[in-house]
Amino acid sequence: MKRILLFVATNIAIILILSIVLNLLGVDSILDGRGGLNLTSLLIFASVFGFGGSFISLAMSKWSAKKLTGAQVIESPRNEMEAWLLNTVKRQATTAGIGMPEVAIYDAPDANAFATGMNRNSALVAVSTGLLRIMPRGEVEAVLGHEISHVANGDMVTLTLIQGVVNTFVIFISRVVGYFVDRVVFKSEDEGPGPAYLITTIVAQLVFGVLASIIVMWFSRQREFRADSGSARLEGPGKMIAALRSLQKTAEQPHLPQQMAAFGIAGGPSGFMKLFMTHPPLEERIAALEALP
Repeated sequence: MKRILLFVATNIAIILILSIVLNLLGVDSILDGRGGLNLTSLLIFASVFGFGGSFISLAMSKWSAKKLTGAQVIESPRNEMEAWLLNTVKRQATTAGIGMPEVAIYDAPDANAFATGMNRNSALVAVSTGLLRIMPRGEVEAVLGHEISHVANGDMVTLTLIQGVVNTFVIFISRVVGYFVDRVVFKSEDEGPGPAYLITTIVAQLVFGVLASIIVMWFSRQREFRADSGSARLEGPGKMIAALRSLQKTAEQPHLPQQMAAFGIAGGPSGFMKLFMTHPPLEERIAALEALP
């Protein structure tokens, strides 16, 4: 769960900061010579910075994940458990056809794990101390297989492309709204955008960014089913079902930092907030695994 929320939060922050800086520097020009909207230039601008912010977030994902969780990469195994973790991840990575990821452990009481990174051959897989304490090794293998499947499926790159498209529309529409408020509501006749444009654009970008995250979260939920299926291929469906049932028994909210929630194995709220869930309900994931041929 951690991975997605971290990615989305970082992405929104980068886009917002870039927008404010560009507005203040006067680089964010959306007007043609007659004071009307230059939609072509605006779309190009939105695309460059929309995808740019998304890929910057991806490039920072491993560093951010380590900093937020305090994950310690296993450079050289200090005990049998760490050696077993490295060997398990190496075996699964080889079977999945990807490069050996960095393997890390972070201190948290809940059973959780995540994988992130901009390259499927240079990823990071991290598990919580709670996971190692609560689950037997067969179930931990299934969880690791789930995370390795995320990497092998290229989920972070796909997410980056989706986020880039979403960013583009958010940047584009927020500036159109800002122009409308500035010129139509406040009737500004300045050669450049007035103060109402800057304020409205920032507010609209935040609102549209949150709403657009519903699309990103929907994709996140779909990829969980794929990663569960990938784990079933690597370790057998029984182990993954057992791991998910163990998560049901704990019935605890994840203790990962909120920004990292979408990268983990467990997840989420109910009701309207289900639209913002990074993970499907555990019972749906179990049912999908049980239905595998």
